Amino acid sequence: MAQALDFDRWNLECEFNNTDHRTDLNGVDRLIVRRGQPFSISLYLRSGSFQPGVSSLDCIAETGPQPSEQYGTRASFGLSAHIDTSRWSAAVASPPGDTVALSICCAPDAPIGRYTLTLGRSARIEFILLFNPWCPVEGRLMYMDNEQNLAEYVLSQDGLIFRGNYKHPIPTPWNFGQFESGILDICLRILDMNPKCLRNPGKDHSGRRNPIYVSRVLSAMVNCNDDKGVLLGKWTDGYEGGVSPMFWRGSLEILRNWDTQACEPVRYGQCWVFAAVACSVSRALGIPCRVVTNYLSAHDTNSNLVIERYVNENGELIQSREMIWNYHCWVESWMTRPDLKPDFNGWQASDPTPQEKSEGVYCCGPIPVRAIKEGELTFKYDAPFVFAEVNADVLTFMRKQDGSTSKVTTTTLVGQKISTKSVGSDAREDITHLYKYPEGSDEEREAFTKANHQNKLLQQQQNQGLHIAIKVSPDMRKGCDFDVFAVVTNNTQSEKKCRLVFGSCAVSYTGVLGGNCGFKDLLNVELAPGGERRVPLRLNYSKYGDLVTEDNLVRLAALLIDYSSREAIMAVRNIVLENPEIKVRILGEPKENRKLAAELTLQNPLPETLDNCCFSIEGANLTGGRVISERLGSTVGPGEDAKVKIYFTPNHSGLRKLVVDFDSNKLCHVKGYRNVIIGK
Repeated sequence: MAQALDFDRWNLECEFNNTDHRTDLNGVDRLIVRRGQPFSISLYLRSGSFQPGVSSLDCIAETGPQPSEQYGTRASFGLSAHIDTSRWSAAVASPPGDTVALSICCAPDAPIGRYTLTLGRSARIEFILLFNPWCPVEGRLMYMDNEQNLAEYVLSQDGLIFRGNYKHPIPTPWNFGQFESGILDICLRILDMNPKCLRNPGKDHSGRRNPIYVSRVLSAMVNCNDDKGVLLGKWTDGYEGGVSPMFWRGSLEILRNWDTQACEPVRYGQCWVFAAVACSVSRALGIPCRVVTNYLSAHDTNSNLVIERYVNENGELIQSREMIWNYHCWVESWMTRPDLKPDFNGWQASDPTPQEKSEGVYCCGPIPVRAIKEGELTFKYDAPFVFAEVNADVLTFMRKQDGSTSKVTTTTLVGQKISTKSVGSDAREDITHLYKYPEGSDEEREAFTKANHQNKLLQQQQNQGLHIAIKVSPDMRKGCDFDVFAVVTNNTQSEKKCRLVFGSCAVSYTGVLGGNCGFKDLLNVELAPGGERRVPLRLNYSKYGDLVTEDNLVRLAALLIDYSSREAIMAVRNIVLENPEIKVRILGEPKENRKLAAELTLQNPLPETLDNCCFSIEGANLTGGRVISERLGSTVGPGEDAKVKIYFTPNHSGLRKLVVDFDSNKLCHVKGYRNVIIGK
């Protein structure tokens, strides 16, 4: 007859198990394990001893408020001779005696989250279960077989997000901080606060077995448009009641603020902030994730794959809901798609920035990146919207004073230089080829046919007669005066007389226009056959300085009208004004638990004095999970250096990124970073 084991006490062996399951950066004070991989605990018997084949142990694992075997949130199992990694199982790995070394394995498709494990009548332990992309048994869901990729996309706590523009991608450092104290609990709370969980907690906890479900929930919960989500977006009219999205250096402060403020949304976010927070939460839960930037990203509101833009007779854009963002960030998560045809596993795009509703909620994805490339627009979820972001056609019309409109020839291409941080380095990886076939290829045409992208298929060769382009100076730093040029070429055999309107204005990264930074209207531009004319436009800091937003972007537009044919052609280009570099010097020997100083220097590039200057630093395992700031006691004149020392104590060895921010009244949220190797 089987004898039930009765335990007096137990040791969860957290340090060994968490290290083995690659969760030790969360701390080793509690048990955090991954699916489909055994963990071991030591159990001390109250009386008697363990006898193989005689001793028995009933194990019950439960998660969620309404555990049920029907939903897969409750599992009952006993002792086996050996661990079976394909299901919940337990086996004893010690010889007979009064101490039992129990090995337990969670099913590779078990829901993630907080668990209670009851062992017999006397032992009740708690642990947290995460996704396991290291586990081949979990291959049908999310196995990733490259250690370097796993180190980057799950374990790396910092990274770079690309902003700027497609001619000049600018890396912005970000502290994801997914293993910092308390962050995992906040991530689980985000899942618990989602409306699906509040409506039907049993079904929602069951859904957490599936990374497709979890990533779609996160896409909705990182914004707060339909729920008690994390961030409120704001793109216009100041940031009263919160801070500029440029203020943030990492996800920690955002997640902690949301948690401590009773799940009230944190103010404010924009696309790279939404994407970065989604990436932090995904990595914390064990989903391989990366932030992606799409330059010249189309926002198609009516799913016709066409962005219609209207300009007035001065070439100034008339605002509409359909826009081309200078760049847009989303995330990709690595998982399989058993709900779709084979060959659509791997990277899945999802977008937590609230733009359009999907199934009645502001969320987007996940959609296989390959489905976008192949034009498979019926696949789940939200394929048409993401396809348009990288492939929409742009039609420009001139609206004249008499109310009539005419077509303007332009060469705007959307979906350029799709970028992410490279694995193991700070280089930019261009992943455009994962989303699109080469321009003009048979495969591209086939994808457009499948997507019913008629406009692209019917597109004719551009007019080869008159041509206009915008050229810029190599040195366009904030604070400088510089020239930009409209270059007009006559490729015809006859002389041409034209009107050239060349203007500039401040613009946000989402395409919202600001004030005029410089303008020229030449009524009589004469071009000989084969001739070229280069027309300069001077941009002065005294004019643009108070107009540009924190995005540092200026929109240049050159409109050329041929008097003989009345044909209009147009060139548009956004330029990004470069901020000064923050120089970062590390003073002291970088070792665990040894105090270091960061000497930070920034030269004022503006022809005016900076006031209220403040440097801030943060870094995973460098600054104790907090932001450390140092305010300057004096103003900084033109050409002078702002300089401070900030002290910090790293608490973990390895390659770390110290993220730096400089802020002042005139030069706002300049970012910098320094990679630091911390020794043991």
